[in-house]
Amino acid sequence: MKSWARPSKVEWLSFFLMMPFLSILLNNLLFKGRMFTDVDVWIYSVPLVFLQGFISWYLHIAVMHWLRYKLPLIRQTRLRLSILAVAHLFLTCLTFTTLFLVYDVTHFLGYVLEPEQLQASLLLAIALTMVATTLWEADYTFKQLKDRKAEKEKLSQLTLQQEFDTLKSQVNPHFLFNCFNTLSSLISEDRKQAEVFLNELSKVYRYLLRNNEDGLSTLETEIRFIKSYYKLLQTRHGSAVQVRVEIDSKYEQYLVPTLTLQLLIENAVKHNVLSKSKPLVIDIFTTAGNKLVVNNNLQRRTINRFSSKIGLTNIKQKYELIGQGGFHILEDEKNFCVVLPLIWSKAVDKNFINQTTTATN
Repeated sequence: MKSWARPSKVEWLSFFLMMPFLSILLNNLLFKGRMFTDVDVWIYSVPLVFLQGFISWYLHIAVMHWLRYKLPLIRQTRLRLSILAVAHLFLTCLTFTTLFLVYDVTHFLGYVLEPEQLQASLLLAIALTMVATTLWEADYTFKQLKDRKAEKEKLSQLTLQQEFDTLKSQVNPHFLFNCFNTLSSLISEDRKQAEVFLNELSKVYRYLLRNNEDGLSTLETEIRFIKSYYKLLQTRHGSAVQVRVEIDSKYEQYLVPTLTLQLLIENAVKHNVLSKSKPLVIDIFTTAGNKLVVNNNLQRRTINRFSSKIGLTNIKQKYELIGQGGFHILEDEKNFCVVLPLIWSKAVDKNFINQTTTATN
């Protein structure tokens, strides 16, 4: 059986609820009081009317489903319902008129046609058909809306994942661009330091390759990486850069977008003056309310270096994409501070987590 010709559960339920009532009522119209005194009416006529009702019901269902199959678009709804109304009226009148005429021609159980009976049965059948059709169409519309919502959510999820992947793909090129610039400077200044830097860079980049596939990482993983990254910075800048970390252990399994801390430290190094006498001090610490704060003393470079503006925008967009508020940038004359909301894994949509992150170390 083709899928469009298969009745739904609601349609089957409507048949079994309405048809016994309709069969008894119709036989009462046909034979009046005889159905309560003549057992032959119950043995022969009630089953025949029930069978005729089943055939009529199934024809109604088949036509309705076929029209849905041929005219599935929302803009075709008015046309589909118009054709459906005409088809159902025609089928109802045809099947009930045929039943009465056959009973009359064959004098089935002594029946003689009375026009008033036929008219009353047609009005009753049309009324019940309209009620049933309204029920069926309401069920169909509800399912359509439900499916459309599911499709919309799936499309939204795919779009979200694509955008998140795009943001992730920005991190490595951005990081490499800055590291290669540093390495290029070191080669001309100090070949030994360049070698040490390259060795540290290979370790850090291996970490990037392993972890940047994850959309979200635990704070513990991010801090462990930052400690490795800090060694890279020390190779280049020595004591001119200081990173101080103070994390409450209860927040270690909370989540942040992967490589967020690396981007913030990289931005701070890029846009501030560094020297042994005026070191750049970066503090990373947690606060009440599930917040992670990254603060650095502000000593801007007098000559602005080229900036692709990926860092802060990248982090902000990631938080927006996972629907997590609380990302703030605070700045005064002496400090530049970024407040990051720490995300408890159960608060993030499970479907999104499954797509954007794998288990972290």
